[in-house]
Amino acid sequence: MQRQGDFKLPPFFNYPPYFTLQPVRETREKQVQLWKDLILDYCKSHKMYIISLEEDFPLFSNPNIERSLSYEAKEVFLAALVSEGRAEWIDKSHKKCLILWLRIQDWANYILDFVRENGLEVTTIEDIRSGIETHGTELAGIDRGVLMRALKLLEQKGKATIFKGTSADDEGVKFSA
Repeated sequence: MQRQGDFKLPPFFNYPPYFTLQPVRETREKQVQLWKDLILDYCKSHKMYIISLEEDFPLFSNPNIERSLSYEAKEVFLAALVSEGRAEWIDKSHKKCLILWLRIQDWANYILDFVRENGLEVTTIEDIRSGIETHGTELAGIDRGVLMRALKLLEQKGKATIFKGTSADDEGVKFSA
């Protein structure tokens, strides 16, 4: 089994046809599902949030078998993630994609569980992203935009109140059980 750092790549990654969009519908559906799962697992494992169609992304080529995904294939796989709510295009030209290996609602639930487990009632936005309590958790290094959207969702549900300080470092949140 091939590895990329600590990440174990699935067997299909060494199968050249999976780097070419398959013409048969059933085969393509399986191919798309495999790639969606791989992209989500890889991004979660590496805490990556943005994939650009125009920049190198380690999964989109395999030098061992001398294969790379076409632009169209990358677009198809990312668009499939977007259609399932697991990614969002972050530009109008659909060249950059925000990967949501957890959906915003799932992030909101994760944050609430984290806050309860750690007895946090009031904290800063930056402490949620990089505080001592977050080390070794999914929240460590979370994309700020994803975090703010999850917190705003909690605020809409009456489970949190976001307050602004004089700078981005001063922004905070108060949680209510």
